[in-house]
Amino acid sequence: MPALIPFEEIAHLFAAFEHTAFRLETRRGYATDRSGARFQAFLRGVDPSPEPGHPWNVNVRQKAEQGARFSRVRLIDEPPTEGQRFLMATAAGNVAAGEDIRVLERTIAEQLCLPDWDFWLFDSRLLVRMHIDDTDTTVGVEVVNDPGQVLSACRARDAALAAGRPSAEVWARVRSSV
Repeated sequence: MPALIPFEEIAHLFAAFEHTAFRLETRRGYATDRSGARFQAFLRGVDPSPEPGHPWNVNVRQKAEQGARFSRVRLIDEPPTEGQRFLMATAAGNVAAGEDIRVLERTIAEQLCLPDWDFWLFDSRLLVRMHIDDTDTTVGVEVVNDPGQVLSACRARDAALAAGRPSAEVWARVRSSV
């Protein structure tokens, strides 16, 4: 196994990147979401309210004002899991802050040969591979500078963004079927 570092040690990258920060989310849910009050309320039928003052959204707005861009593609199953539905329900706040969030069906991601692991890609130069255990808890991250692996992540990003659909569009369809 590669040397892992705590996620907190790469947190500075979210403010330091210059042009693009991209995330591929492949999990069916995340432990951090499930342990939060917003997720529990969502399970009881309460729609999550946007959080414009949340530090994540403040940073997204600041980076957008500087000309930088956050984007992500979330893989979903058919039907979406509770965790995937929650992420679609909360996406509006991130999008309002300036983040481009798209959704891609897992079957299409498999056809495109996308990775089956989560990662962040900063400025098309630095890959941060997330290592997540069977309980959907991030156990550490691997910082990758290898040009071949970074290029592969860039190709995955480009394919995922091209094939993904806006989260709000997919969420509207999912909501109407529940």
